[in-house]
Amino acid sequence: MPSAIVTGATGILGREIVFELSKHAPQWPTIHALSRSKKEDYPSNVIHSHIDLTSSADGMAADLAKVRGEYVFFAAYLQKDSEQENWDVNGAMLSNFLEVLTKTGAIERVKRIILVTGAKQYGVHLGAPKNPMHEDAPWLTGSQWPPNFYYNQQNILHDFCSQHGKEWTVTYPNDVIGFARGNFMNLSTALALYALVEKEMGRGDELVFPGSPAFYTGFDSFTCSKLHARFCAWVALEPRAANEAFNVVNGDVNPEQFAPAEASVSDLAEKPPVEVQADELGLRGHEVTRQSKVEQQVDLVNWSQRDDVKAAWERLADREKLDKSAFEKATWGFLGFVLGRNFDLVISMSKARKYGWTGYQDTWDSFESVFEDLEASGVLPKKS
Repeated sequence: MPSAIVTGATGILGREIVFELSKHAPQWPTIHALSRSKKEDYPSNVIHSHIDLTSSADGMAADLAKVRGEYVFFAAYLQKDSEQENWDVNGAMLSNFLEVLTKTGAIERVKRIILVTGAKQYGVHLGAPKNPMHEDAPWLTGSQWPPNFYYNQQNILHDFCSQHGKEWTVTYPNDVIGFARGNFMNLSTALALYALVEKEMGRGDELVFPGSPAFYTGFDSFTCSKLHARFCAWVALEPRAANEAFNVVNGDVNPEQFAPAEASVSDLAEKPPVEVQADELGLRGHEVTRQSKVEQQVDLVNWSQRDDVKAAWERLADREKLDKSAFEKATWGFLGFVLGRNFDLVISMSKARKYGWTGYQDTWDSFESVFEDLEASGVLPKKS
């Protein structure tokens, strides 16, 4: 029976991969969960080890001397202040870890390495992409585009697997709906806290959509972290998925709606990613090829720093005995970006379907499930 190695095992995506595999102990009798922190209680078939992927390969090799697995799930990620730093740090973490596999001899047993990336693959952080997004879209390389660390990681992985005769698979999730203990870097936490504090301040009946008026009736494709974990378990063992990359989203396309004051507007890249394919798609001069923007009816970063908002959170947290650090650590800028994009994100699951994937997750159910997890962890109040 196969064994697994999962890096980033306490993150929103890595955590769920560990739990998904551990539920099937006869199939996955041993899972090595690797993370910088050790804040999870895992089932008995999970061996949890503390490891810092930014440390030297030699140091990690000594700590991981006995770690072996046929399938490696690399879900570790560090967010830095610039795209070049993201390129350098996240590329180095993957390179160092792959070097560790060779130093310890673990690479001899490895059959496939699954790399978790994201929809930045399509430049969704730069502006409007070509919709729907397919895995064969051109990479945004060249001096007119900022460095994309997902390209760096994939090139590192491709070269390594070619050199060692191993298989690889890459996943592209988007706008992940998930939970990780003590990790508030997700849109679900910020979204829930925004609604709760607005209600505490007496505005719950007319909750203002804080993002772009255009995106209020637009569309997004979300990824439930639990669905992504099930996909990873499936794709690891699917023979046809070797050396392929796949979009992984819920399978529905949802409008970002909840009552529609524009507080801020910021420009994204001068040319959006779709402009690369404008001629072949007959879109030259079309509105979608113009510079994309992030429009916020409520600037969530500024909102979160207001005295009246902070006071409302303090009252709510004291009354309900909530984790007070959640509000300060919530990623307000990320939520503002997700809701403020003035363009659609429609991500195709056709390729995965053709390879046999049948998974689906209702996005609203995903949010409800994560909110229940946040309630259980003391971030949100219990339902009355």
